[in-house]
Amino acid sequence: MNENQIKHLEFIQSSITRMNQNSFQAKGWAIAIVSGLLAIFVASIDNNGSGNADFIYVAIFPTSILWLLDSYYLQQERKFRGIYNDVALLTEESERIDIKEFEMPLDKYNDCKYCLLRVMWSKTEWPFYFTLIVGLIITGILIK
Repeated sequence: MNENQIKHLEFIQSSITRMNQNSFQAKGWAIAIVSGLLAIFVASIDNNGSGNADFIYVAIFPTSILWLLDSYYLQQERKFRGIYNDVALLTEESERIDIKEFEMPLDKYNDCKYCLLRVMWSKTEWPFYFTLIVGLIITGILIK
């Protein structure tokens, strides 16, 4: 490997790291928003023991949006990993995409391996968000 390839790999690795941090922050925001809305619900409970369950249902929308956003970042991270593997010559010759020096052609990584729906339902995404959304729905139903 020459010096330019090593520098190219460092650029790609920094993009992978940034996408990973964004994904992690999306999960943190999801927990913060759900916790905040649940706290508002608890604060809305009156003397009769009933509160405004709409706060629970409202939490589903931002959780869904953050699920999409988190999946998008993970999708981009996977594409950058594909570029990294091609630049580092880690993929098989028949699967490799030709990449010029310092090029990051994300648009060339479009097969099903990188599609958003597949990323959304990956083992790192769906258990977190799906459980959170289903938990909110069940909690809202039980409270009403």
